[in-house]
Amino acid sequence: MEPPTELRENSPPAAGRLHSLDAFRGLTMFWLLGGKALVIGVASACGIEWVRYQLNHSAWEGVRYYDLIWPSFMLMVGVAVPFSYARRSLTHTRPQILRDAWQRAAILFLLGSLRESLSDGVPRLIELSSALQPIAVAYLAAVYAAGRPVKLQIGFATVILAGYALLLALVPAMGQPAGTYIPNQNLVTAVDLSVLGRTHRDGWGTVLSVVPTIATTLVGLLLGQVLLSSQPVRRKLQVIGFTGLGCLVGGFALSTFVPVIMKLWTTSYALIVTGWACLLFLGFYWIIDVRGWRRWSFPLVVIGVNALAAYMLPTIVPVSRIVGTFTKPAAASLGNAGPILSAGGVFFVGWLILFWMYRRRIFLKT
Repeated sequence: MEPPTELRENSPPAAGRLHSLDAFRGLTMFWLLGGKALVIGVASACGIEWVRYQLNHSAWEGVRYYDLIWPSFMLMVGVAVPFSYARRSLTHTRPQILRDAWQRAAILFLLGSLRESLSDGVPRLIELSSALQPIAVAYLAAVYAAGRPVKLQIGFATVILAGYALLLALVPAMGQPAGTYIPNQNLVTAVDLSVLGRTHRDGWGTVLSVVPTIATTLVGLLLGQVLLSSQPVRRKLQVIGFTGLGCLVGGFALSTFVPVIMKLWTTSYALIVTGWACLLFLGFYWIIDVRGWRRWSFPLVVIGVNALAAYMLPTIVPVSRIVGTFTKPAAASLGNAGPILSAGGVFFVGWLILFWMYRRRIFLKT
């Protein structure tokens, strides 16, 4: 299939939309909407057990595919900012754009509070180990960085990652020497106890570890600016690819000194997952926006354009319990195929809700 002329020569204009961005964002939400249980069910029925391993977070050190989901979404937040900023700058001044960004960030933050409160059954105003609140912080930082010199943006991201790495390496805490990354006995845990008076039950960092997530979003900001520019498509593909490879090389090199730990969002982890996220997005961009092969991605686009609704839906609407009422009797008699029916029903109903919203142009945005 021949790509459209405008994609062969230049990226879409500021007012345009990257289909690959919506599809890739949809992929990240697919797993949270019920896709994880569905894929694990199919894989288990086929005897492919390594899929279950990859679709669960690392216990502590290391990187699995499931550890890329959150960083991928953070990257996409950054990619979207230049398009939004350029579009809004046509009718808004920078102070107005920043004011709106504060409002959006506040709503995202409070939605994160609502989700965690409903999930835990107790009020949780601050829970930065969940996705929405770090996204709110990183989004705000990216909007402030938008429109600034590229060197300043790169410097900002570099200082964040280097400063965070040095902080964990040089500051002792909780009776442990500097450079300690033991679960619940490290500087990140100490800061959580000091600021919040509590720690996450699974060892996730909260207050301090939200800082390096900003760097991943700033990398997305840089890529978004390249995609928005008039540079040839080949050059854009090269920039995304080399950025991803550079982050991977840097992350793996640093991992000999700094362990790769998602729950602390260590600098080595941040670089590695940002690199993988860039390369995954590169594949989506080349297939969908450059080659023009879009039809296959429609189910993901339906999720991606309503990512916030997809994220909040399982918490607010008990889809799993409702669907389970009708699927459990049949699933119990299907043996290994039972989990596929149960998980497939939950995902399909959730997708249908989003499709209904899509057809009626109902998009949950802040």
